[in-house]
Amino acid sequence: MPLTDLACRKTKPAERLVKLSDMGGLQLWIYPNGSKLWSYAYRFGGKQKSLALGRYPETGLLQARMARDAAKVQLKDGTDPGHVRRMERLAREFPGDGFEVVAKEYVEKLKREGRAGKTIEKVEWLLTFALPVLGPMSVKNIRPVDVLAVLRMVEKRGRYESARRLRSTIGAVCRYAVATARADVDPTVPLAGALTTPQVKSRSAITDPKQFGALLRAIDAFDGQPTTKAALQLMALCFPRPGELRAANWTEFDLDNSLWTIPGERMKMRRPHRVPLSRQAVAVLRDLHEITGKGPLVVPCVRTAHRAMSEGTMNAALRRLGYSKDEATPHGFRATAATLLNESGLWNPDAIERQLAHVENDDVRRAYTRGEHWDERVKMMQWWADYLDELRATGNVLLLDRKRA
Repeated sequence: MPLTDLACRKTKPAERLVKLSDMGGLQLWIYPNGSKLWSYAYRFGGKQKSLALGRYPETGLLQARMARDAAKVQLKDGTDPGHVRRMERLAREFPGDGFEVVAKEYVEKLKREGRAGKTIEKVEWLLTFALPVLGPMSVKNIRPVDVLAVLRMVEKRGRYESARRLRSTIGAVCRYAVATARADVDPTVPLAGALTTPQVKSRSAITDPKQFGALLRAIDAFDGQPTTKAALQLMALCFPRPGELRAANWTEFDLDNSLWTIPGERMKMRRPHRVPLSRQAVAVLRDLHEITGKGPLVVPCVRTAHRAMSEGTMNAALRRLGYSKDEATPHGFRATAATLLNESGLWNPDAIERQLAHVENDDVRRAYTRGEHWDERVKMMQWWADYLDELRATGNVLLLDRKRA
């Protein structure tokens, strides 16, 4: 029997939910707290579903029936009215479907997620290649060929790796548009294999002990900025990622307890990392504190104590010392340490990997290697510093004596 407006108004709430049925699946749900909501019960894809149609009396009986009839039309056309409702809600929440608009929202999302500032800078830089062409276009109208045209322009400059990263970034923006109901597909998916694969070249590193000893002596004789010299010495002693050292703050160091704690937001894997400091590293840091300790940064740039040393400073120092980019790089200190520590046979490979702040790729193995190997790492870092002293002093290839550990 059809509902009447009188029945809708007069029916009182009970201890349990009361459902008054109208024709064609329309119901008025009366909750114990007195709220009255319209609901349309329907089936789609073999599943029972319901669609909220408004609150009574703001939405009257006639309006509820009209909304039900509109939903029935959608069902007849093979469309789920609940899905349509969700898409409409997303469209109101995320207005504007231009690629540039969506890209800005995506960058803001990365910031809210706490992504590293360097990561966000790279995404914004990559997007500068795409925005002149794709920026004004509606995301849903962007075709694979449109994206490929942008990527080809980057490839023509010889930037093959940048083109690959740009494809990934454009794809991330488009998938965000799909998630927010402003696009249907990611147009970068068909482009897999369409770009030139760059030749991967490992960062240069000296792994011969005798040659590394020569580099250490050259660093000690460096007559440039003392902060640059100290940075290279710390790279050899602690082998962090160069960016981790360049942005290091004095508040991260506890020199009395020989500890450097790098906060998670500055780590590649977004997890805090502890570095045991050898006596030699502490000595370098104490001398450095006399120079830069009044400012926040351990190795600031020359012009201001509030800006980190640039990426090219340590590279330029190595070039000045006579080492080409094919011979030595700041990042290469990590490869040197990893190689010589493993070749010594003195240390658990997991302890070495932990000190390098690497994450095990194998999910099962990672689950069973959660320990930090802290005590072993403390001994290892002091042994490493002592070993560098010997390399520096003798210039000879030293036999790694297991007993000394």
